[in-house]
Formats: sequence, structure tokens, C-alpha cells
Amino acid sequence: MKKRTIVKAMLTGAMTMAAALGMMSMANAEEGKVLRVAMECGYAPYNWTQPDDSNGAVPIADSPDYAYGYDVMMAKHICEELGYELEIVKLDWDSLVPAVQSGTVDCVIAGQSITSERLEMVDFSEPYYYASIISLVKADGDYADAAGVADLAGATCTSQLNTVWYDVCLPQIPDANILPAQESAPAMLVALNNNACDLVVTDMPTGMAACVAYPDFKLLDFTGSDDDFEVSEEEINIGISMKKGNTELKEAIDSVLAEMTVDDYTAMMDEAISVQPLSE
Repeated sequence: MKKRTIVKAMLTGAMTMAAALGMMSMANAEEGKVLRVAMECGYAPYNWTQPDDSNGAVPIADSPDYAYGYDVMMAKHICEELGYELEIVKLDWDSLVPAVQSGTVDCVIAGQSITSERLEMVDFSEPYYYASIISLVKADGDYADAAGVADLAGATCTSQLNTVWYDVCLPQIPDANILPAQESAPAMLVALNNNACDLVVTDMPTGMAACVAYPDFKLLDFTGSDDDFEVSEEEINIGISMKKGNTELKEAIDSVLAEMTVDDYTAMMDEAISVQPLSE
């Protein structure tokens, strides 16, 4: 009888311990690594803000709104592969690099080119997209039939602040009337739509998305011609930035990207363009 009591006590103790361990395990899962990812949430098709979680959008920290787009899709994929929880932080374009440097966020996934200048301030993952440079004009405008950069001569133009489009590409247009840089990609597109300029220079995904949102835009792609914009590979390779020296995070993210192909990136970007708010 005493033996049975001891066994019962042992079983009860084991069950209590198992339950406690289970609760600890659940608590550990809930307290797992949170990856704080910064982006503008206003740069379709890379990222945008929407009012609900449709299509798999993610809540924006300290906001009633949600974020979605290519960058969010990529962030979700990385977190799923690494077992992280995802938190989206909405910041202005110029605040992205300082936020990484200060440790306010873990990384930036926001359509950033991997430039030498940025590499002095932050580390980058391997590219998670390759974005060629294009121009956008009005389909009925004076530059609609341009076949190269030389044909854009004399155009009034602008682009987004602190981008290779504005700093590197616009000065290559002969006799260009370069307006002040726009604070965001949407502002740049509005300027063209309102006839404040003849053209803007941007990358292919932004241009494709813009043509869906603004049907009277025309995309000019000089790639492969003898008169294309001259840019280095670093200026069209898009990467994920993080604090200098954070090798653990860089290696983790690179391990996920290493399993993906250009076709994977293209399919994800096509999906983002198809569900962007202004395309409906």
C-alpha cells in the first residue's frame, strides 16, 4: 500500500513537473526573439499602409494601421524561417539608417540600395532584390517616345530624396531642369501626375506599380541600349541593412536569402504589385 502511495506521488510529481515545463516552454515561445523591422510603409510596391490585415498585412507598431508589400512579405518569410516574431516599425526615409545605428530597430527592409555611402554607416545582407533604373513620363507628354537618356534633354525632372535616382541619374540628363528632391516615392509620383515635372527616375518595381496606379503614365526602360543611365551594381542591388558588427543577424538573414532565387523574388514582387491598394 505504501509502495502504491509512493508511486502515485512520484507520478503526480512528474505530471506536475511536466505541466510546469510545458508552461515554461510556452512562455519561452511567447518571449521568443522579436525582429523589429523598419520601413516607410508608404513606398509601394515595396511597402505601404492599409487599414486592415487583408492579404496577410502585419500590424504597424503603435498604430491602428497595417503594413504590407514586398518588404513585409520578405520580412514575414525571414521570420518564419528563423522562428522570430515580426514587428513592423513605420519611419520616415531619412530616419531609417539612424534607427539601425542607434539600435531602435534590428534592421531595415525598405528597398534600400546597397551603396558605398550606406555601407560606411550600416552593414547589409546579400541582395533581396535587383532593381533596374527606369523613367516615368506622361503617355501624352513631350518625352513619351524617348529611346535613351539623350532624348530626355531639357526635361524638368525630380525623384526621391537621398536615392541614386536623384543623386546619380538625374544629373546624367543633358540640360535637365532638376527640381528639389521629393521626400517620398508617392510625392514624386504626385509631382509627375500633377504636371509639376516632365519625368521622374525610379526603379522598375516602383515604375510598374505606378503605371497600375496611374494609367496615363508610361514607363521608359533603356536597359540594354547604348544610352542607358550609368549606374554601378551596388546602386541597383537592394539589401537589408542592420547595425554594423551584427554578424549574427546578418548571417541568419543571409542564410534565408541563400535559399531563394531571382524567380522567387520576381514572383513575390509580382504578387505585391497585384494587391497594392491603388491597383484595385
